[in-house]
Amino acid sequence: MPQLFSRRVALCALSAFAAAPITAQVSQAPAPAAPKTFTLPAKRELVLPNGMHVTLVPYGILPLATVSLVIRTGAIDEAADQVWLSQLMGDFLPQGTTTRTAAAIAVAAAGMGGTLTVAAQDDEIDIGGGVLGDSAAALVSLIGDVAQHPTFPDSELKRLTGDRLRALAIARSQPHQLAREQYAPLMYPDHPYGRVMPTASALKAYTTAQVRAFYAKNVGATRAHLYVVGRFDADQAERAAREAFSGWAAGQPPTVNVPLIHAGRRLVVIDRPHAVQSTIMLGLRVGEPKSADWIPLTVTDALLGGMFSSRITTNIRERKGYTYSPFSALGPHYQTAAWTEAADVTTNVTGPALKEIFGEIDRLRRTPPSADELKGVQNYLAGISVLIDATPPGLLSQLSFVDLQGLGDSYLSDYVRHVYAVTPADVQSMAQRYLDPAKMAIVVAGDTARIAGQLAPYRAVVQ
Repeated sequence: MPQLFSRRVALCALSAFAAAPITAQVSQAPAPAAPKTFTLPAKRELVLPNGMHVTLVPYGILPLATVSLVIRTGAIDEAADQVWLSQLMGDFLPQGTTTRTAAAIAVAAAGMGGTLTVAAQDDEIDIGGGVLGDSAAALVSLIGDVAQHPTFPDSELKRLTGDRLRALAIARSQPHQLAREQYAPLMYPDHPYGRVMPTASALKAYTTAQVRAFYAKNVGATRAHLYVVGRFDADQAERAAREAFSGWAAGQPPTVNVPLIHAGRRLVVIDRPHAVQSTIMLGLRVGEPKSADWIPLTVTDALLGGMFSSRITTNIRERKGYTYSPFSALGPHYQTAAWTEAADVTTNVTGPALKEIFGEIDRLRRTPPSADELKGVQNYLAGISVLIDATPPGLLSQLSFVDLQGLGDSYLSDYVRHVYAVTPADVQSMAQRYLDPAKMAIVVAGDTARIAGQLAPYRAVVQ
C-alpha cells in the first residue's frame, strides 16, 4: 500500500528506474509461482446420538473463531403460498428464547466480541457469527439456546413483517430483482427454487402460528451441522456442543426435492416504460456440483463471463461500452445448478448486447481457448481459492458446501490441482455440452416500446 512507503524510498525507486537500461524497463514480469496444494487442517468430527453433526477445525493465526449452525431447511420446505416464511422464521429466532430476551442475546454476543446473525437461504438456514477465540464455546452454547428454544413472541410479528414488507418494496423497485423473479421459475418451474418473492398481501397474512408450525416441522438435530473454525479450545467447544445439543429432538430428515431439468428457449420481457437501461438475465441448468464436470464448468464460466477479464466482459464492457458490470456465475443448489449471465445495458443496444453474448458463447463452442488464455483463468481461480481458504469464515463456507453436496474432503485439497488439469479441449467440451444458446431462457426488464424490435429474433413473450 502506498502509505507504507516513505518519500525517500519512493524517490530512490524512481531514480533507480530512470538510471536502468531500456532492456530492463521492458523486461517481462516473473512467472507466477507453482500453485500450492491446499492442506485441509486436521478436523475433529463427531455425531451426537440424535444425529447432529459437529465439525471442529483449529485454524489460522488470529485469536478469532467463526461458529455456524447450518440447518437443512429454507425455501426448499416452503409451499407455494409460503414464500419467505422460512426467512420470517429466521428473523424470529434471535427475538428471544425461554431463558433470554432479544436484548440479552445481543448483549451476550457483543460480550464475546461479535454478533449473532441468522440467514435463511434456499437449502439452509445459518445461525452463527464470529467471536474472540476464547469465546467460541460460549457462542456454541448461545446458538444452541437460540436454535432450540425460540419463543416466537407475538409482539414481534408486526415489526418483523414490516421489515420484510420494506425489503419487498425495495426489491420490487429494482430491475435486477424483477428480472430474477421471472428468471427463476424458468430455471425451476413449479419448484421452491423458482419462487423468489411473495406478494405483499401474502406476507402481511403470515401468523406466528404458521412460523411456529414451519419451525416444528423443519428444524431438528438430524438436519443440523455445527461448525467451529479458527483459534479456539477444541475440548471446550466439544463439551459445549454436547451439553447444548445432545437433548435436541432428532426431528425429520432433510427434504430431498431435486427439480427436473426443463430445456428450451423462452424469452420474457418485463415492461419498464422510459427505462434508460435494460436488465438482461439469461442462462440454463447445468450439471450438479458432484458431477466430474463441475470444476471444468467453473473454469469455463470464469473464462466466458465470471471474471473481470472474461470474454463477455471484455467484449460488451471494454470494447463495445454497452454495460458497466456484466457477470456470469454458476448458482448451485442441492444436487443441481444453473449457469447465468446478467448485465445492465443501455436501452438502444439491448439487442446488440444479446447478439454479442451469444456470439461469445458460440465462439467458445466452435474453438477452444488458447493455452495462455486458459492459464490466466486458472491462475485467477487458484488465487481466489487461496484467499477463501485463508480465513476461518471462508473455510467454514467451503466445508459447508462440500458437506451439503457430498463432495468429500478431497474436493478442497485437490481443487487447485483439478483446476490446472483442465485443458482447452475440456473448456470447449463444457461449452458444447452445457451452454447451448438454443436452450437458454432469457429475461429482459426494459422499455418494451424501444426494445421489442431488437428482441424480435428471440421470440419475446411480453408480460
